[in-house]
Amino acid sequence: MSTPSLHPLQALSPLDGRYAAKTAALQAYFSEGALMRHRVWVEIEWLIALSDAGLDELKPLSAASRQFLRDLVAQFGLEQASRIKQIEARTNHDVKAVEYFLKESVAQVPELAKAAEFIHFACTSEDINNMSHALMLAGGREKVILPAIDALIGKLRGMAHEHAEVPMLSRTHGQTASPTTVGKELANVVQRLQQARAAIAAVVPLAKMNGAVGNFNAHLSAYPQIDWPAVSRKLIESLGLQQNAYTIQIEPHDYMAALFDACARINTVLIDLNRDLWGYISLGYFKQRLKDGEVGSSTMPHKVNPIDFENSEGNLGLANALLRHLSEKLPVSRWQRDLTDSTVLRNMGVALGYCVLAYDACLRGLNKLEINRERLAEDLEHAWEVLAEPVQTVMRRYGLPEPYEQLKAFTRGRPITREDLQGFIAQLDLPAAVKQDLLALTPSRYVGLAAGLARAV
Repeated sequence: MSTPSLHPLQALSPLDGRYAAKTAALQAYFSEGALMRHRVWVEIEWLIALSDAGLDELKPLSAASRQFLRDLVAQFGLEQASRIKQIEARTNHDVKAVEYFLKESVAQVPELAKAAEFIHFACTSEDINNMSHALMLAGGREKVILPAIDALIGKLRGMAHEHAEVPMLSRTHGQTASPTTVGKELANVVQRLQQARAAIAAVVPLAKMNGAVGNFNAHLSAYPQIDWPAVSRKLIESLGLQQNAYTIQIEPHDYMAALFDACARINTVLIDLNRDLWGYISLGYFKQRLKDGEVGSSTMPHKVNPIDFENSEGNLGLANALLRHLSEKLPVSRWQRDLTDSTVLRNMGVALGYCVLAYDACLRGLNKLEINRERLAEDLEHAWEVLAEPVQTVMRRYGLPEPYEQLKAFTRGRPITREDLQGFIAQLDLPAAVKQDLLALTPSRYVGLAAGLARAV
């Protein structure tokens, strides 16, 4: 019985409704159909590996049969996934349905029909599932998640270089503070994101193919002379994964927890960025390019709201809530196996879908930003008090009495003008050249090494 197609307006999740187009790239890795395709892939590669393992009853498969099997993976689509669902309706077991689907698919190929009982040989469902999940995560990370992160990093790096020398008033504790540059503030984020990205990329997906409780019990009962750990390792490594030799029935999912934690960490950095940019837009440091037809408020026509950064922040929060549950729950299993991980694992794509949504929204927001040089300069010109820091530091060098206390009494809690500060400097007992350097200093020039640091990121 066919299931009617779902209209986006009927979708329960916004990932499959309102935002379906933005998360479509993840469907190839985390949809139910994708899980089926990866299971078919693993079952087929296991069958081929068995044929090469030296089993008396299963000789190495011919090149034609290998190609036929691998074509089943290459050509796997909605029709094949639907057939598996039909079988599952009878078996009430999703992995067994894949096994029966494959036996049905090879029935007309004599060599493969003869080998059909070696499909899923000595396997527990988790042997197939854990490898499928590892391949899904590896593929989704490589093809979707990291490219989206790289696009953000590339955009921010370009902005850091472009605005390396644009001075900006810092706002530590929300108060005027030592100036920086726009580029340097963005460079700080680039560096954090690069480190967080490296942590995501460094996680090695692990896999097991060792039977019901991880000891190759069934394998040895049938073929005690075979080096099953070596056969298993060869298969796992051929698929770009790393063998976990010590497991219960399930691969313990510790690498998944590390991966999801790493994703949550980069998301936290981006939440910080979104909030800072929201604030800078509020201060007028950035303007947003207008888009024809776009409405900022349903009642206030003048508004151009920072909706992209707000959208990004909200979706990052949803992503991290799911990622943290995944990382906390998945490594926990009662005794050798319980099924609490099974339904949770089906939500990997949901967690990563909110990540992708957030990265896209943040990038859209960045692409709309324009520096408001006039507003930046205005703020700096009204913050001469920030030069109390260099003045008291130079006073320390030359041994003047109580420099910090003098500047604190002079500047704290009241506005300071250029004239006020220069009058204070003029009465200091400093070498003439040093005094002239201080008198020439302005808030916009007091940025230290910020420009060079921004250009170097």
